[in-house]
Order: sequence, then structure tokens, then C-alpha cells
Amino acid sequence: MKRILFLASALLLISANTFAAPPGDQPSTTEAFVEKSIEVKEVYTSQIGVRELTGKNDGVQVQAYLKTVGLGKGYAWCAAFVKWCFLQVGIKTPTNGMAASFHNPKRLVYFKSRFLHDPQPGDVFTLYYPHLKRIGHTGFYDGRLNKSIYYTVEGNTNGAGSREGDGVYRKYRSFKATHSISRWL
Repeated sequence: MKRILFLASALLLISANTFAAPPGDQPSTTEAFVEKSIEVKEVYTSQIGVRELTGKNDGVQVQAYLKTVGLGKGYAWCAAFVKWCFLQVGIKTPTNGMAASFHNPKRLVYFKSRFLHDPQPGDVFTLYYPHLKRIGHTGFYDGRLNKSIYYTVEGNTNGAGSREGDGVYRKYRSFKATHSISRWL
């Protein structure tokens, strides 16, 4: 029933989408997209509560995430978490262990405080850190709380929202603080 309600609400959002972009440039919002969005959401929400073993980017599940990007224990793993979730439902991406690899300029739905399309669960956000002079964190957009705040599910964070945390958490993020949201489905 929950899946049917999500599908129905997603289809309503899709039918309300009035953006007009050239074919190939507009992120997918078909029924196939809705189904994949549901599948990806089921995977990433199933991981909420995974924690590092010793707080040093380690543990059985964290190392499974890292393996998908060719890295071993000890590396930051937010991007590896996103890639692992996609792979669980058969979505292959040309991404790597860097959060910046999930910024998809050809499939942006939100960029630098501007909505290009309506974000959907399963889209991927990135955060830019001025002191690093680069994108330094990524995770899944999971829904909108209000016009300023959205829900996420992200790995290698913590209760405070750090980019170097200890597990997979459900968080709140500000659109204003978000660099981009991209669609990979």
C-alpha cells in the first residue's frame, strides 16, 4: 500500500511538472523512473542505522560500499554509499569515490539556488565547501519538508551533519546550502 501511495504521489508530481527542456537534457520523469525511484529509496532507507565499526571509515557494510568504487577501509565513503545503493537496483553510473562525481551537469534538477526541475526521491545532492574549494559531500534527496528544507539519507555523516561522520543517517538539509541536485535514474 505504501508503495502504491508513493507511486500515485510521484505520478501527480510528474504530471504537474511544467518544465520544457530539449529532449535528452531533461531528467527522466516516466513511469520507469518512478519505479526505479521507489527501488532506490527502498535500498537507501534500508541502510539507515549502518555505523562504522571503530569510527575510522571501517566495518563490514562500510567496506562493501567502498568496494564499489575500488577503495578499501579508511577512505571517506559518502559517494561510495550512493554508488552502492544504485548498483543494488542495477543502475550503473560513471561515478567514483569522490562526492563531486555525483554532480551531473547534464541532468541537474537544482543548481546554485535555482530549481530547474522538481527534485524527486533518489536524486542526488552535493554540497560545496568553500574552505576545500570543491564539492565535499553527497547523498540522496528524499523529499521536501518545506520551501527551504529537504530530507536526505546520506552516508559518512553524523547527527550534526558532518561530512566525516560515522554512519548512514536521515538528515535535513537546506536548499540554500546545497550546491546541486542531479538525477541519475
